[in-house]
Amino acid sequence: MSKKYIRWVAGLALAVVACHGALAQGTTKIGFHAGLTGPAAADGNAALAAAKLAVEQTNATGGVNGKKLELVVYDDQGKPEQAVPGANRIIGDGVRAVISAGFSSPSRAAAPVFQKAQIPYLAAIAFAPEITRTGNYMFRVTSVGEVQGRAAAKVIGSALHKKRVVLLTIKTDFGKTLAAGFKEAAPKFGLDLVKEYEYAPSDRQFGPLIASIKADNPEVIYATGFYFTAGPLVAQLRSAGVTADIVGAESLSSQQYIDIAGQAAEGTVITNVIDWGSQLPEVVGFLKAYEAATKTKAEAVSASTHAALTMLIAAMRKANSDEPAKIRAALETTEAMTAIGRISFNKLHEVKKSFPTSIVRDGRWQRFGSVDDPVLLAPPEQ
Repeated sequence: MSKKYIRWVAGLALAVVACHGALAQGTTKIGFHAGLTGPAAADGNAALAAAKLAVEQTNATGGVNGKKLELVVYDDQGKPEQAVPGANRIIGDGVRAVISAGFSSPSRAAAPVFQKAQIPYLAAIAFAPEITRTGNYMFRVTSVGEVQGRAAAKVIGSALHKKRVVLLTIKTDFGKTLAAGFKEAAPKFGLDLVKEYEYAPSDRQFGPLIASIKADNPEVIYATGFYFTAGPLVAQLRSAGVTADIVGAESLSSQQYIDIAGQAAEGTVITNVIDWGSQLPEVVGFLKAYEAATKTKAEAVSASTHAALTMLIAAMRKANSDEPAKIRAALETTEAMTAIGRISFNKLHEVKKSFPTSIVRDGRWQRFGSVDDPVLLAPPEQ
């Protein structure tokens, strides 16, 4: 037998071993969808950056159960009609679980597709109550609007010590559920709901509405909406001489809200998902890593998306598997410290967590306090 042949056989054996090792390690595909273009693009891309960060951090430490994670990304454009074909495409790519950073409409449309395929689906930011009611493969990492609305009532009554409130609601699923929770809890904190108003997501000029609010003379305005609606709204309120405190939800946590509203944003208080004063390593580490990776500060959507990946990864490790059915079962009993604090799921797979609160001071979001009442913040069970 020639030495050349022996070397060839030895080289072939090494190649087979190397190939076997690569196959043994393999990858676990995780689906991700969000509005990466269109009106939801700012939030969608912030969420995608957080998802990529979580995957990179995990892969840098060896992956999960000996496999690296691979993110399969689809742009739902913020449209429900795009979400269904996107969901089918993601399933066809062989994903083992899916993270949604889409808004309520596309997430609600996609949920039945993933339930039918029995793929665990974690909604990071969508509030539509139908999502978790779709089936047992559905989970939600953000608190539903009713819970956050109840938290806002406590902030106004117990932290700000104000009573006379005008409720200003954006006409979306998100706004309506926030308003419902707020009205449910308002009597518990002695709040006087002076008047209720609604506005459309497309509204940017609020002259007649502001004139009515000014005549109401409230102490506080609970203004639900997004940074691109609340920014001009608050700027116009202050220009009109309305001095009432502004309280909002996590959807205002973007720096863009402050940039749009300018000086008028000062003093705005929100129920948030990020605790800017936290000393928890998981929170501090995420905030630093996200800013280093993106050169921007994290906001609610990015923190919630990173938390969704953290929960999924913890469940995969707990199950010691990337089989969807085993991941689903593990998620039900998984509790983990995340970028938004310690979270777990109830029997409807709604998240159980507390609410940090934030305030705009000196042109940036800072810590204001927290709402930790487990009874008040209990998510729906059915």
